[in-house]
Amino acid sequence: MSVKVHEITNLYNGKIFNVVLEKVTLPNGAIKNREIVRHPGAAAMVPLLDDGKVVLIRQYRHAVGEFLWEIPAGTLEPDEVPVECARRELVEETGYEASSFDKFAEILPAPGYTDEHIHIFLATGLRSVEQKLEDDEVLQARPTPFDTALEMITKGEIQDAKTIVGLLLTSLKRS
Repeated sequence: MSVKVHEITNLYNGKIFNVVLEKVTLPNGAIKNREIVRHPGAAAMVPLLDDGKVVLIRQYRHAVGEFLWEIPAGTLEPDEVPVECARRELVEETGYEASSFDKFAEILPAPGYTDEHIHIFLATGLRSVEQKLEDDEVLQARPTPFDTALEMITKGEIQDAKTIVGLLLTSLKRS
């Protein structure tokens, strides 16, 4: 049995995402309401310097009320392809350009309530340019030895899911 959507109610339209309530018949026949965050998607990248260091950012995230260690990322603009979003966000957040972007994953960060897809790239061939932070971005970029970044995961210093996935996939690719 396929899923049937009976009704969609728009609950919220925001700058970044929308929230809808869908009345659906599930594959088991149950009729339920589902609140869904509709998100345009995002791109994230693991910026790897020639010396093997990874450029991490320490960014304030108001939803959790703290600064988090992350890989750079950003929301896709309308009709923007993920690699162009990655290219734009890398410059904005870190002040680096990359000569190569290799996509190695597309993840669903929270499929229980959002349709967001995050495209994860490895960015290499970095060269320093002017950082172009937006006025709502509170962050600092820091080149970090790759092994230290992995240790930060095991110590709980990196908690962001896209960052953990990106770093672990990069570690697998490098081995």
